[in-house]
Amino acid sequence: MNQTRTFLLFALLAVAYLLFMAWEKDYAPQPPVVAGSTSTQAIATSTDGSVPSGIPAASASAASAGAAKIAPEGSHAGQAPSQLITVDTDVLHLLVDTRGGSLVRADLLAYPNKAPTHKDANPPPTVLLDNDPAHYFVAQNGLVGSSDTAPADQPNHLALFQSAKTSYTLTPGQNELQVELSWQDAAGLKVTKTYTFKRGSYVIGLNQRIDNGSSQPWQGNAYQQLQRVAPPKPGSWLSSYADPESRSFQGAAWYTGEKFEKLEFKNFSDRKDALDTQFKGGWAAMLRLYFVTAWIPPADQTDHYVTQTLDPDSANPRYLIRAVGPALSVAPGQSLTSQARLYLGPNVQGTLDAIAPGLDLTIDYGMFKAIAVPMHWILSQFHAVAKNWGVAIILLVLLIKGLTWKLTAMQYRSSARMRKLAPRIQALKERYGDDKQKMQQATMELYKKEKVNPMGGCLPVLITMPVFYGLYFVLEYSLELRHAAFLWIPDLSHPDPLYILPIVYAIVMLGTQWLNPAAAGMDPTQAKMMKVMPLLFTVMFAFFPAGLCLYYAVNGLVGLGQQWWVTHHIDRAAPLTTD
Repeated sequence: MNQTRTFLLFALLAVAYLLFMAWEKDYAPQPPVVAGSTSTQAIATSTDGSVPSGIPAASASAASAGAAKIAPEGSHAGQAPSQLITVDTDVLHLLVDTRGGSLVRADLLAYPNKAPTHKDANPPPTVLLDNDPAHYFVAQNGLVGSSDTAPADQPNHLALFQSAKTSYTLTPGQNELQVELSWQDAAGLKVTKTYTFKRGSYVIGLNQRIDNGSSQPWQGNAYQQLQRVAPPKPGSWLSSYADPESRSFQGAAWYTGEKFEKLEFKNFSDRKDALDTQFKGGWAAMLRLYFVTAWIPPADQTDHYVTQTLDPDSANPRYLIRAVGPALSVAPGQSLTSQARLYLGPNVQGTLDAIAPGLDLTIDYGMFKAIAVPMHWILSQFHAVAKNWGVAIILLVLLIKGLTWKLTAMQYRSSARMRKLAPRIQALKERYGDDKQKMQQATMELYKKEKVNPMGGCLPVLITMPVFYGLYFVLEYSLELRHAAFLWIPDLSHPDPLYILPIVYAIVMLGTQWLNPAAAGMDPTQAKMMKVMPLLFTVMFAFFPAGLCLYYAVNGLVGLGQQWWVTHHIDRAAPLTTD
């Protein structure tokens, strides 16, 4: 079987899949929105926003807190205005809203939003959290008391906190920075919310200290949640197909302590997919390409996790994932502290599990993980030597070609011998005319006589195709390749801006076709398809990551050289037997 024809089948399947995914994002019908709770055991909704309702003192467990209905964010009319506090570390620039002490903006200083160019050498940093309504994404937390306390009088994420300063900076030589916000009610209950930032770290510590200066016990729960809108849709399916971020997963994810699961925004309102359960040692996150935001409760703590759609009937609904901690009880005159952590940063393979078990799974290579993970490791080793990801990809090509050299040589020898038989197969076609059965029998006898296996070229293709898909996901999802430059290419994770690599690969295909022309007797339509394949692949690879195009262009050039060498020796060898 011809290598190019086999590869075409796999490539067309890949393109069809990507086109379908792009089309579905733009035009697929959305599931009906179900307002309110996804739980059948929901308790009454708070009236002033998307906070869990209070927990009755007689509640059997904290789990019912997570099952509470969630209502749209309420207005703050009549309340004092909040302030935005700036926090600067060596890796983060953040805005903290005194309304609930929520983190409403986060700039990742080490990760520009686009690859630097000679026209823009210092592009702005990537914005992960954002209080802009069009890109709304915030990290919230708070405390919710027993159900006999009005939500407006609770230290939830809608309460107004106070801060001693409006700006905090991690100064040179300082390894830790703490930001405190406080809240107190008329009865004497005081809550101090403390964020802890460390040099070089994207992990933010959260302590919520409850000092009960009232005359009554305080009972309730701590919670953390992420709330965001879906990203704006691309202008067309073509732009979606060409944009890696549009092709990637966008939605919530969580880890149960044993299993990693994801939920796309479009499925949030589907009851069978929605999250409403409790587990220990997990976390809740929102994912986007290359970056992750995750609330991480203490590992020994059992939390109740829910997902919810807020303002489902609006043009821009908000999607929420929440973790509600176990029941807390603070006696008069006593204190208690609730803890959690927030990871707000890059999705770097091999580093996230040290922060929380299962967090590394947010780099989801899907069914090709077994191939993609070791391939990423090999690429990393080559990069450590070459100091360039493009060179590392070329070295990976040479490694794979070396390991499969004998297999591909078998394939090329089979193709060369088939090429030698082409005139005799054409003669058989002329002899038997339209009698396809006799033609097939005579052809198979000829193959058997000359010891030529027409399937001899399939095995190397079947081996290299998983490598193709594995490398595709590595280049698509690995942060290290984002904005990695190589010669004229500013970003190997995006298409080649000059389309040089797709053209090179098209030339390689033309050379392959010249060395291995269409088999005699091929259907005319199929033969025409083979002729337009170089153009087809040029168009297809024009939208693929340049790193993938680099891999296949170099792989094709090396393969073309090997095929020429094998074919040259077959042609010079003794001719095949004649009838």
